[in-house]
Amino acid sequence: MSTTERPRILVVGGGYVGLYAARRILKKMRYGEATVTVVDPRSYMTYQPFLPEAAAGSISPRHVVVPLRRVLPQAEVLTGRVTHIDQDRKVATVEPIVGESYEVPFDYLVVALGAVSRTFPIPGLAESGIGMKGVEEAIGLRNHVLEQLDMAESTTDPDIRRKALTFVFVGGGFAGAETIGEVEDLARDAAKYYPSVKREDMRFILVDAADKILPEVGPELGKWGLKHLQERGIECYLSTSLDSCINGHVVLKNGLEVDSNTIVWTAGVKPNPVLKEYGLPLGPRGHVDTAATLQVQGTDYIWSAGDNAQVPDLAARAAGVENAWCPPNAQHALRQSKVLGDNVVAEMRGFPQREYRHHNMGAVAGLGLHKGVAMIVLGKLKLKFKGRLAWYFHRGYHGMAVPTFNRKIRVLADWTLGMFLKREVVSLGALESPRDEFYEAAAPVTAAAAAKPGPGKLPPPEPAKVAAEHAAAAPIAPAERAS
Repeated sequence: MSTTERPRILVVGGGYVGLYAARRILKKMRYGEATVTVVDPRSYMTYQPFLPEAAAGSISPRHVVVPLRRVLPQAEVLTGRVTHIDQDRKVATVEPIVGESYEVPFDYLVVALGAVSRTFPIPGLAESGIGMKGVEEAIGLRNHVLEQLDMAESTTDPDIRRKALTFVFVGGGFAGAETIGEVEDLARDAAKYYPSVKREDMRFILVDAADKILPEVGPELGKWGLKHLQERGIECYLSTSLDSCINGHVVLKNGLEVDSNTIVWTAGVKPNPVLKEYGLPLGPRGHVDTAATLQVQGTDYIWSAGDNAQVPDLAARAAGVENAWCPPNAQHALRQSKVLGDNVVAEMRGFPQREYRHHNMGAVAGLGLHKGVAMIVLGKLKLKFKGRLAWYFHRGYHGMAVPTFNRKIRVLADWTLGMFLKREVVSLGALESPRDEFYEAAAPVTAAAAAKPGPGKLPPPEPAKVAAEHAAAAPIAPAERAS
């Protein structure tokens, strides 16, 4: 970490808000005006709306992430976690990947930690569940699903086969509906290469505690999305929840019990719990309490936005909705980050802050290849689309929203190739533990074996063993080859 006498703007988190706010600040800032430092445990930002397509193999996982150091060449990027913030001293404690923790002083602070999966104390969930918050989980889910097809094709045990071909998804919002739609597409395509596995042998189950799915696109499109998934053979159980899943034995509140090796958890998000260690004012659900200017309440040098912030929804409040807050989605995070970046620079120069006020553009969701729903808002007009046209809107919006021109081109190339080439259905499960095979081949040396014959001292070889080894290594005579 470099030291500087210039004011330091510390950005905690390199996700949507962290990346876009840092880019905005660097763009608006004069040369040498301040130092921008970004701290995140990962060296990249993940464009989460593309995770379902990455899990289905429609997009390369590398094209879903954006390397922070490449996109922010003028910033200082530290790979680690901010574990504590001392507001009196204006110092943050950074815990790097390796080594001792150290302190980073700051003059202005941006808190953009985002959210983590919202879970409940359900027996077996921690051991059996698969999340969908990171690209690693998307890759893991893809490999896991294909491995289940391999298992079903290779076994003669009907119970093992049935458990392998049962897929349970908990959560019917954007993440859950899009993921089950994409994964069902993947499994349907992959089944063509497994003689004994048909789509009819598979069981896909979607569970949600609400009485509808895809609430973000409205009730009409939500009902269509539900009907569409059911027509594809996906069982949808609404107004119920997961009771337990010990050893893959899934029990729902409505009494349904199934055995499954695949339990995908997408039942919402919650603010990063480390926020409690920062001494910031928090709302009832753990979000950082901010003003409409995105400044943390009671401060003039700390800002927050995105999934970890409780930002007033001025547009909804102007329409008469009391205590309305901006929902945690990518649309708000991208817009808030620009206002946040402008406000940081304005505060640094002594100018007034600008309030965040949004105009809803609508919502789009993909339910697999050539399938989706979309609600486009044009002023007071709401246009609703479903099917292939909605899927085009979904890809068009996110294709433009994914950061950097480099990633836009790579994603477009993936989509274009997908129009002419068949989907890859190979499982690379060994990626999750690449050293296992070498570890087994290297045969760890035990203490007893290491104690003799001693370093640099090899025991004399046995004459009979040497003769046998020489005979095995001797070249084969031509006559012997002919015989």
